[in-house]
Amino acid sequence: MTSYTKTTEKNLMVFSGRAHPELGEAVAAQLDVSLVPTSAYDFANGETYVRFEESVRGCDAFVIQSHTVPINSWIMEHLIMVDALKRASAKRITVVMPFWGYSRQDKKHRGREPISARLVADLFKTAGADRIISVDLHADQLQGYFDGPVDHLHALPLLADYIKEKYGDADLAVVSPDAGRIKVAERWAARLGGAPLAFIHKTRRTDVANEVVANRVVGDVTGKICVLTDDMIDTGGTIVKAAEALMKDGAAGVVIAATHAILSDPAVDRLKNSPAVEVVVTDTLPIEDEKRFDKLTVLSIAPILGRAIRAVFEDGSVTSMFDGHA
Repeated sequence: MTSYTKTTEKNLMVFSGRAHPELGEAVAAQLDVSLVPTSAYDFANGETYVRFEESVRGCDAFVIQSHTVPINSWIMEHLIMVDALKRASAKRITVVMPFWGYSRQDKKHRGREPISARLVADLFKTAGADRIISVDLHADQLQGYFDGPVDHLHALPLLADYIKEKYGDADLAVVSPDAGRIKVAERWAARLGGAPLAFIHKTRRTDVANEVVANRVVGDVTGKICVLTDDMIDTGGTIVKAAEALMKDGAAGVVIAATHAILSDPAVDRLKNSPAVEVVVTDTLPIEDEKRFDKLTVLSIAPILGRAIRAVFEDGSVTSMFDGHA
């Protein structure tokens, strides 16, 4: 006999870092599995140690970590988890990063700047990742930064269906925070029954981070409930100025919808005092109790991540989850 053949069963295993364990547990529950027990801690000098308490040999590994603050520490832990799986002979390693750290640094605006989003992709490839799953990338080109499959998931169905159920009887308009996200706004409009579109013309300063110089509404929003959509809310300056511009232009009200609630200071105060009647986000990033406020609604992204992981594991279609847009 010159060869030996054996058919083995695929084995799905889900791992979670320490950045957002609640999301990891929720995703595992969607898949009807338990998270793999993991020992993780920091040494006195800040170095991170990770060890998995079960054999992972031959498994299809899905490693979940939200890139939240302190973002560099959690990205490093994520990389170390991938390296540990590779060295322990996992068969396939899928990095699940609901929020892709450094995603806003996706191109050079001026000379001598890095493209840090590409660097993050290269780091995960070097560590041993075979695939990436992420939600609402800041720019579509990030899918090409990783040398392997990238499944780009969308929170739009989750957010839009919530808004349609709550505000569907009102006269709605979908507003993009800038001209570059009009295509996304068009999909929002279709999901909300053909609502009209508008966008905010803005001028962003290149010398000061997170600062918008001017806003102007392009489109008719008079008397409408405006659904103001974006991929993330960081300090809240852009989205709040857009909401104020809409109200000044005659809108009946503003509902803010965003996937990633980064909520760096002073975002919470800005949103509390903004004219928005509700701020709807997902839990791709952890939101501490002190950052929650009356107008904030947090929807779980776990069902979408769970469905995507199951589709990847079973060699199914992720694109079909989003009407061909993934």
